[in-house]
Amino acid sequence: MLEHFFHSEVFTITFVIGLYLINIKIHRWVQVPVLHSLLHPVLVTIIELILILTALKVPYETFREGSRMIHFMLGPSVVALGYILYEQVAHLKKNAISIIVAITIGAMVGIGSIVGVGHLLGVKSSLIASLAPKSVTTPIAMELAGHNGGIPGLTAVIVVCAGIIGSIIGPPIMKLMKIKSPVAKGLAMGASSHGIGTAAAIQMGAIEGALSGLAIGIMGLVTSILLPLFARWFG
Repeated sequence: MLEHFFHSEVFTITFVIGLYLINIKIHRWVQVPVLHSLLHPVLVTIIELILILTALKVPYETFREGSRMIHFMLGPSVVALGYILYEQVAHLKKNAISIIVAITIGAMVGIGSIVGVGHLLGVKSSLIASLAPKSVTTPIAMELAGHNGGIPGLTAVIVVCAGIIGSIIGPPIMKLMKIKSPVAKGLAMGASSHGIGTAAAIQMGAIEGALSGLAIGIMGLVTSILLPLFARWFG
C-alpha cells in the first residue's frame, strides 16, 4: 500500500532528504567518539533506507525512479565546487605542479594496487574493473566501470563506502601524522574520499574544501586516462 507513495518524486525526495537531515542532527548530538564516527549521516541514512524499503516491500526500480533527481544532481553538485575553488585560486597557482603530480601518483597507486592485488588473488576481471575507480566521484566511477567491463551498480556502492570510510578515518590519521598543510589535507580528502570527503574537508576550512573539490576533478580526469591503460591487464 505504502509502495505507491514512492512513485511520487516529491514524496521520495522529501523522505530521503528529511531522513538525512534527522541523521545529521543525531550525528551532531552524539559526542562519544566511537559512536560519533559510526553514526555517519550518509552511512546511517543508507542503512535506514534499505531497512525501510525492504520492510515496505518497495522495489528498487520504484525507489530509483522516484529519486532520480537526487542522482541527477550528483553531477551539478560536483561542478558547484568550482565556486569554492575560485575563491582560493591563489593557493592553486602557488602549488599547481605539486598538486597535479601528487594526484597523478595517487591515482596510479590506487588503480595499480587494486589491479595487482586482484590478480594475485585471482579475482574476476569484472570485479577488478568495478573496484578500480573507487577513488573517483560516483557519476564518473560508474561510467568508467561500465566502459571497462565492470558493474556500475557495484561500483556505486564501493565508491560510497570508500567516501564514508575516508571521511571518518581521514582527519584522525592526518592529525596523528601531524599533517598541518591545508593544501595537503584538502587534496588527501578529495583524492581518496571524493564528495563525502570534500564535505568533511569543508568543515576543516575554506582552503581544505576548495582543494578537495579540485582533487575530485583532477582525480576523475587522471583516472579516466589511466584506467583504460590498466584495463589491458585485467581485461
